[in-house]
Amino acid sequence: MISREQHDRMANAIRFLSMDAVEKANSGHPGLPMGAADVATVLFSKYLKFDPKNPLWPDRDRFVLSAGHGSMLIYSLLYLTGYEDMSIEDLKQFRQLGSKTAGHPEYGHATGIETTTGPLGQGIANAVGMAIAERKLAAEFGADLQNHHTYVLCGDGCLMEGISHEAIALAGHLKLNKLVLFWDNNNITIDGAVSLSDSTDQIARFQAVHWNTIAVDGHDQAAIAAAIEAAQTSDRPTFIACKTVIGFGAPNKQGTHKVHGSPLGAEEIAATRKALNWEAEAFTIPDDVLSDWRAAGTRSVSIREEWESRLAETDGDKKSEFNRRFAGALPSNFDGAIDTYKKKLADAPPAIATRKASEDALEVINGVLPETLGGSADLTPSNNTKTSQMKSITPTDFSGRYVHWGIREHGMAAAMNGIALHGGLIPYSGGFMIFSDYCRPSIRLAALMGIRVIHVLTHDSIGVGEDGPTHEPVEHMAALRAIPNLLMFRPADAVETAECWQLALHEQHRPSGLALTRQNLAPSRLTYEADNLCAKGAYELRSADNAKVSIFASGSEVELAVKAAEQLNAKGVATRVVSVPCVELFQEQPDDYRASVIGNAPVKIAAEAAVRQGWDYFIGNDGDFVGMHSFGASGPAKDLYKHFGITVDAIVAAAEKKLA
Repeated sequence: MISREQHDRMANAIRFLSMDAVEKANSGHPGLPMGAADVATVLFSKYLKFDPKNPLWPDRDRFVLSAGHGSMLIYSLLYLTGYEDMSIEDLKQFRQLGSKTAGHPEYGHATGIETTTGPLGQGIANAVGMAIAERKLAAEFGADLQNHHTYVLCGDGCLMEGISHEAIALAGHLKLNKLVLFWDNNNITIDGAVSLSDSTDQIARFQAVHWNTIAVDGHDQAAIAAAIEAAQTSDRPTFIACKTVIGFGAPNKQGTHKVHGSPLGAEEIAATRKALNWEAEAFTIPDDVLSDWRAAGTRSVSIREEWESRLAETDGDKKSEFNRRFAGALPSNFDGAIDTYKKKLADAPPAIATRKASEDALEVINGVLPETLGGSADLTPSNNTKTSQMKSITPTDFSGRYVHWGIREHGMAAAMNGIALHGGLIPYSGGFMIFSDYCRPSIRLAALMGIRVIHVLTHDSIGVGEDGPTHEPVEHMAALRAIPNLLMFRPADAVETAECWQLALHEQHRPSGLALTRQNLAPSRLTYEADNLCAKGAYELRSADNAKVSIFASGSEVELAVKAAEQLNAKGVATRVVSVPCVELFQEQPDDYRASVIGNAPVKIAAEAAVRQGWDYFIGNDGDFVGMHSFGASGPAKDLYKHFGITVDAIVAAAEKKLA
């Protein structure tokens, strides 16, 4: 272990880089990095397995700063340990437009940032997902290739957020013993002392969900080291409560909320330099201190090289599979399997619910993609997310490919992000669409990060029926479509469902949602098409020369649109139908394609068992909308569709009224 003097100077480097960057930006949170600097110094200088020169090494330890407001902690560490894309100039641009050093750590801005954090508690759940991924891949590829820890630093706010309990309860149940959570226990929030709003015994809380717990002085180098070593040999996840002083070293503001979310000010910074005997100017690190930190950054090079040697010596098929999985590429036989399945559907088009169509597609998909990791928030029989390949993961057996998340939608969605970020697996899992509200913060962050996670969202409309308005999503398609970089699919039948799954799995840099029905639907695609028609987001399903009416619909309402078009055409009113499985993909198509699909029929009608928001893109302000204008109700699905006027007759009547 390095000497106490060396440790103090290395920790102070974090403190002064953090306070100076916050001061220059006149914005930020200096208190956490100053208070947690000792914990971070011990972890990064002795225990964390990482290599700044090879930052994406698959067997590196993961470090997650869940308390993302303390972002200067991770930025300082990345610079000090020698990550090439984090310079002093980057630290000087903290919180400035276009900078890598955003106000909260953002995945993709710089290597070493494992996930986007900021919304408190998300990082804890992300880390649980990463630990699940490590354990699953170790079971599959062996400890020679996957054998690392996930460390996460959280604050009081992370532990107050409800998502934290969902995540830690599952982690304790699954015995994720390579997960280590440091709690920066400084007893301060923005408003003041934690006691203003909370009196939870966090140690007892973690013990109750089967974690190993250790309490230490967060400024005691030896105690921190001993706790980490104990955690590394635990048979359970470990919670290390580190008692710290927020803003450590600032003589007049430490230990108070004044150092939480505001710059220290020039006078207090000068006093801190004097108190900690730090003579270097702002953004200047003494050579001996920087040398010690750079040595810490090279500490794992030999471990990484040994790992590379083991990978090189691994059986050829296993090695190529491992490399493919971490590259994120799909196997070469995937598209062929989907094409064969589409031919089978064309031969005998099924009249089934799209949740069942999804299950059937997954039976094919999971047979050719060993990297899919399925799951459900205690709705497996309803979501239809478990196929014949999906043996359940248990605390003692991670050879399976199915996670029972329990009734934990919020934690599930965030942990899925962690699984995707870890690499080597493609997570998908299910819930009712109404509960996408619980998943929304994590879905939004997945979109912000640009990662491949897939949410199966069944019971997508008033077709839920008897469960009533609490379970009938009317505004959710519009709300989810509003999230940038998220693909929302609402397929109309089994063929579209297969195509939407194919698109979601190919999309490496965007999350996807599949809105699926409870009720059976008549098939709309009756002939085989080699092309993935859903790839363009919307396409002409039924054509008509010199059309007077265009009907646009998604999902279960495509069936109604087709029947309405048949009636109108029988009456001599040329009517075409456009299926709209993915608005986002359609909006990305060339202008001429979009214009041809929207067409120039004088009457345009949209049908969706949801609110109108978004459909004016297709039908204009003067188009007619057949859908929901209120919350739903409880009753049989067919009665509800009739009650709310979402019927073939309603579409026909709307067209005839416009034509009159």
